[in-house]
Amino acid sequence: MSNSFRPVVGTLAYVWHRETDQVLMIRRNARPDDDHFGKVNGLGGKVERDEDIVTSLRREMREEAAIELESFSLRGTVTWSNFGPKNEDWLGFLFVIDAWSGHIPEHNEEGALEWVARSDLLAACNGDTDMQKRLPMWAGDRYFVPLVFDDNPKTFHGTMPYDGDQPVSWTFERL
Repeated sequence: MSNSFRPVVGTLAYVWHRETDQVLMIRRNARPDDDHFGKVNGLGGKVERDEDIVTSLRREMREEAAIELESFSLRGTVTWSNFGPKNEDWLGFLFVIDAWSGHIPEHNEEGALEWVARSDLLAACNGDTDMQKRLPMWAGDRYFVPLVFDDNPKTFHGTMPYDGDQPVSWTFERL
């Protein structure tokens, strides 16, 4: 068995409305066959062949939220191994978007788009059970989502092996 890592490469973005301190999330409730069905997540998806990361991010935001990006930054990268129901390996580039143009619809083909108070999102990550019920995320999100929104200007790079739907460990460093 080879130890080489051949991941699905993707983008994951958090659209942050700084004036209201809210984050655009997708409630994956449109397709029961969706690997993320029932979860609340940032927006994004797979990088397509011959597409760079930024082009992929821009395309995904057009497709999922009908917006054009004006200001965004790479906050980190995460490798997930053995992730989800298909036990896939992923390499994700995580962004925060803080300026855009366009009119965000109420939903897309994957589910409902909703603005969530950043404090509620972080409370869910910090173990608030009421918020976790209201915002059911992947169990591992609680480790890296706070890093997306913290004040540290350095980019984080982490790895999170999974066992199906549960993270086994989490390590990261900032550069």
